[in-house]
Amino acid sequence: MSKGKAIIFSAPSGAGKTTIVRHLLSTRNDLEFSISACSRPRRNRTEVDGVDYYFLSVEDFKQKVTQDEFVEWEEVYKDSFYGTLKSEVQRIWDLGKTVIFDVDVVGGKNLKSYFGKDALAIFVKPPSIQHLRDRLQLRDTETTESIDIRMAKAEKEMGYAVHFDYILKNDDLTIALKEAEKVVSDFLDHE
Repeated sequence: MSKGKAIIFSAPSGAGKTTIVRHLLSTRNDLEFSISACSRPRRNRTEVDGVDYYFLSVEDFKQKVTQDEFVEWEEVYKDSFYGTLKSEVQRIWDLGKTVIFDVDVVGGKNLKSYFGKDALAIFVKPPSIQHLRDRLQLRDTETTESIDIRMAKAEKEMGYAVHFDYILKNDDLTIALKEAEKVVSDFLDHE
């Protein structure tokens, strides 16, 4: 693989990382979103293969792992795999752009280890665990059981913040967006 830069946003589910990443993509034309691969089914009819995720069967995902086609991957829940394809990162670098990731905290830590100094890893910290629960309930895409599982995971994930280059507290979205713009600009424009 040829080399380029990477921006990694990670957070517990519901902390606002996707909103921040979408904002950055709308304000900077030098960034391109890395589409993750996953083995889960589509959540609804609006999710598109190759746009939202690369949807793979569990068998196809495992085959790509065996063939060393991932930068990083993990089994988030039983038979629920997520990962970053090397071909996706290369596609973005071939466009002359910086790859931007929206991944869970283990994936973010693994991506930072892989890319080293060529990556800026940002941990989006929510105001509280209860705030995460409230946001997930408002989404209306999760069952009570799946929210409980995500909350247990989120409590563990908060401890990963120390492995990231920057902790971005998302108490006020307007302030968090401005802070994200500055941190990304400092990394990309002043090196």
